Amino acid sequence: MTTKGTIGILTGGGDVPGLNPAIRAITIRALREGYRVLGIRRGWAGLVDLVPDKQADNRANVQELSEDIVNRAGRTGGTFLHTSRTRPSHLPGAMVPDHLRDRYQDDVSDVTPAVLEHIEFLGLDALIAIGGDDTLSYACRLYQEGVRIVGIPKTMDNDVPGTDYCIGFSTCVTRTIELTHKLRTSAGSHERFLVIEVFGRYAGFTAILPAMAGAADRCVIPEHPIDMDHLTELMVYDRNRNPSNYSVVLVSEGASLRGGAMSFESEEADMYGHRKLGGIGDLVSAELKQRSVRFNEGHRVNVVNQRLGYLVRSGDPDALDSIVPMAFGNLALDLVLRGTSGRLVSVRNGSYDSVPIEVVVDRKKMVDVHQHYNTERLRPIYHTFMRQPVFIMTSDV
Repeated sequence: MTTKGTIGILTGGGDVPGLNPAIRAITIRALREGYRVLGIRRGWAGLVDLVPDKQADNRANVQELSEDIVNRAGRTGGTFLHTSRTRPSHLPGAMVPDHLRDRYQDDVSDVTPAVLEHIEFLGLDALIAIGGDDTLSYACRLYQEGVRIVGIPKTMDNDVPGTDYCIGFSTCVTRTIELTHKLRTSAGSHERFLVIEVFGRYAGFTAILPAMAGAADRCVIPEHPIDMDHLTELMVYDRNRNPSNYSVVLVSEGASLRGGAMSFESEEADMYGHRKLGGIGDLVSAELKQRSVRFNEGHRVNVVNQRLGYLVRSGDPDALDSIVPMAFGNLALDLVLRGTSGRLVSVRNGSYDSVPIEVVVDRKKMVDVHQHYNTERLRPIYHTFMRQPVFIMTSDV
């Protein structure tokens, strides 16, 4: 059966709810338009590991997609194509596949020439990459190398520039609010501070939005270092005003103490240079407990300390993360069908749109502290809701 061409889809970076609905939307529409659709497995790793030989078994690297496959997967969370944090432009020698070892023998190699050959071998007329700024930065590289590519923004942190919204963000905020409210029962029962560590490496949207929705008394974000005396005084004040004698603070994983640095689980970094964050919630909890004596008439306040982690990124998508990925997938295919590439689909000012994919390497998207964060109260602020995006401080215009 002849087709109009072949479209590839891949998902890279961390998993989020909403990836499978996006893959489903692209696939069903593309098939009905007369295209063949290939799912690239494990993100960029699938294009690195692919063996360009028709006799080779590449089932671990590529999968032909059908309506039956994507319909079953489209109702679920995660990504059935699987994912990785592979960066072909900075591939460690230990990860170079056997069939490329004679060409790439350095400790770290740029295997992009091989990736381009593998894309040609698959006969991809276009490639749709779904990911955060790391995955999309390499998509930008491939576009500059001549690949017809379209990006779809995905990240719990909502920090991909050029768009007000990224797949996964709504579910993350929804779960953060839900789990924070559940943890209140323990904090209130023991009259403690409740410290919850949430996602957010460089941007504090996942802390500031739930706080605005009433999930927490205070929030701490990466864009503004913590003065622990100031935070402790506010937490004691909130606790004393609460009939159940507890107070709540959300702490972004990328936050830091004033004069300190980010907290990491280990020294090991991924191919994009990111070390795994973790521990700022523990540090804040210990400091709050120690300093509370000074602000609570000589009495120490104990802490309930919880890191939400994968609880907010696993499982099924919420309503918004089922609808937006469907729209993003169709937007991406619209661009492909028009012969347009080098674009990132987006939501801007409440409307679906697209922007040049180069935006992902041009700048960072973070909370505008002056506009949206009260550094005295450690709370979100707003001046007006008129003509603001649905998630208020997430606009990127």
